[in-house]
Amino acid sequence: MSIGVSDSVLPEELLAAARRVVAENIAAKRRVAVAESCTGGLVCAALTEVAGSSAVLEAGFVTYANEAKIAMLGVSRDVLDTFGAVSIATAWSMAQGALAKSGADVAVAITGVAGPGGGSEKKPVGTVVFARAERHGDPADIIADRKNFGDIGRGGVRLQAALCALELLLPGPAVEAE
Repeated sequence: MSIGVSDSVLPEELLAAARRVVAENIAAKRRVAVAESCTGGLVCAALTEVAGSSAVLEAGFVTYANEAKIAMLGVSRDVLDTFGAVSIATAWSMAQGALAKSGADVAVAITGVAGPGGGSEKKPVGTVVFARAERHGDPADIIADRKNFGDIGRGGVRLQAALCALELLLPGPAVEAE
């Protein structure tokens, strides 16, 4: 039994964004990697729902625990201890690590607090940080963003985070996640 787009359990909005990422990166001859924490593989799941995604998706890293961020992506324990898992420094390190551990041309990282617990005054539920690293890009040119989607439910935060990450995977000039 083959699974078509209409058979997907993923929301159409997410699938449409993934189709755009696959099509535009095929046209640009770019391979992508994703380092996910709070989205738990949702971005990669959306990409792999699209026929032809194997021409684009190089690798996906689900590094939910800090130890996985360290072991799989080379995130420094000092960065995690100093800035926390939900920080631009950690997201940037995750994106750089995904790029280094894969043959991708661009990598996006997502880390955040999906809820319902785990938030704090400085990083409330709904806080998500994104970073994009590009092979041959200037490592000093940090492309990162922090969003607060609010306490819209765990699924809502994860969906909005995945949509922003997919936007960051589009070719062209750096785009700000919405």
